[in-house]
This record gives sequence, C-alpha cells and structure tokens, in this order.
Amino acid sequence: MFDDFFIRALFAGIGVAFVTGPLGCFVVWRRLSYFGDTLAHSALLGVTIAFSLEFNIALSVFISSSVIALFLIQLQKKTNLPGDALLGLLAHSSLAVGLVAIGFLSFIRFDIMGLLFGDILAVNVNDLLIIWIGGAFILLVLKLIWKPLFASTVNYELAEAEGLNPDRAKAIFTLLMAAIIAISIKMIGLLLITGMLIIPAAFARNISDSPKGMVIFSIIGGLLSVFIGLFSSLNFNTPSGPSIIMAALILFIISLFKIKQSIKLKN
Repeated sequence: MFDDFFIRALFAGIGVAFVTGPLGCFVVWRRLSYFGDTLAHSALLGVTIAFSLEFNIALSVFISSSVIALFLIQLQKKTNLPGDALLGLLAHSSLAVGLVAIGFLSFIRFDIMGLLFGDILAVNVNDLLIIWIGGAFILLVLKLIWKPLFASTVNYELAEAEGLNPDRAKAIFTLLMAAIIAISIKMIGLLLITGMLIIPAAFARNISDSPKGMVIFSIIGGLLSVFIGLFSSLNFNTPSGPSIIMAALILFIISLFKIKQSIKLKN
C-alpha cells in the first residue's frame, strides 16, 4: 500500500492535520500567527545546517527553531521592544542568515522551491514514521500542558495565581510549534506551514461555539483541506502544498456564510 506515492501523501497529510488543528487553535487564541512565521523562517537555517553537516533535516530544523523560540522568550524579558517587533527582527534575520549560508554552500544542490512550498508527493515511509510518531508525541505533550496553557490564554494572572506555571507551559508550547514545523517542512514547506496552522483554526472559529468544538472542527478542516488539495493537485497538475492551503482558504470563505447567517438570525 505504501508503494503508492499518493497514498503516502494522504497519510502524511492526515498525520499533520491532526496535529496542526489543536496547535493552530492556540495560535489563533494567543494571537501568535507571526510567531509561526518566525519559526518557519528560522527553519531555513536548520535545513542549511543539515545539508552542510549531513544531518537529519527534521532534527536540525527542530533544534534551530527551538533555539530561536527560546531566544525570543529571553528577549521579551530583557528588552522593552513590543512582541511584533521582536518577531519581525528574528524572522527576517534568521531567514537572511539561512539564505547567506546557502550562498556559501555552492557545492550543495538545494531544491529551494521544495523547501519553500514543500512536496508532499515526495514523502517516503521514513517521513511517515517521523510525522506520525512525532505527531503523537506532540499531541501527548499538548494534552499534558493543556490546562495551564489554556488557563493562561484566558487569564495569565489568574493562571499564575493558581500555581499552574504558565511560563513553563508557554515554553513547552513554543517547542511543540518548532516540532510541528520540523516534521511537516517536507510536506508543506517553509512559507506555507503557518497557513496550515492558522487557516483551519480560523475556519473552525467561525463555525464553532466552544473551545472543544473549535479543536474538533479545526482538525476536520485540516483533513478536508488535505483531501481536497491533494485530489485537486492530482487532477489539475498543481503544486500540492499550495493546493492544500488554497483548499483551506476556500473552506474558510465558506465558513464566513455561517457568520453572516448567524448575524441575520440575531437581528
């Protein structure tokens, strides 16, 4: 069954959708969309290190993204700059460093388009193992930190007063974000992974009326995006990663009609 590239792509997409759904909800709740972009940009440096040292790409991306994420937390404590300024600084700086490093590695051939936009149709069995085992671990850790993370999202001071240690939960969450970027970089690419985190969660927020419902609908939205995007890519010969994100966008636009209908009913 796994000899079929399309079946492997479907299994990879399903695995990523199950993880990006819950994580994406927290990205939307905590207004961290630009944070996801920052980690995605820093992943290019991890890819460069992996190629130059003949290191595992997923592990290298995870390490580089984690370092950037933890560095951001320290910067927030040591400077008076607003969060969006720090995110912009780190995002563009890490992207520039990665591109300059690629320029020095002229003896290595890079598939820049593959790195930026992904190629889910090229995943192999080892990639599937990384996605599913890594994804299961991410979801397990997220479940363990769910209470303090959600409480601090609603009210940071109250969560701290209750002894839930929101700072630790936040640090772990940033590492989970780095992990999902690392395991899905081959599928979606650096520029589109944030879309997979945000758009299905935004779709879910439009049609759900509770946090639990939003998580469930975000997973459903991610799964539908993968199926629609992959079959569209196969039938119309379009890039697989962008096709998945475009499918998610269409679902989001459809969800806007529910909001419009709800407003009419209230009036």
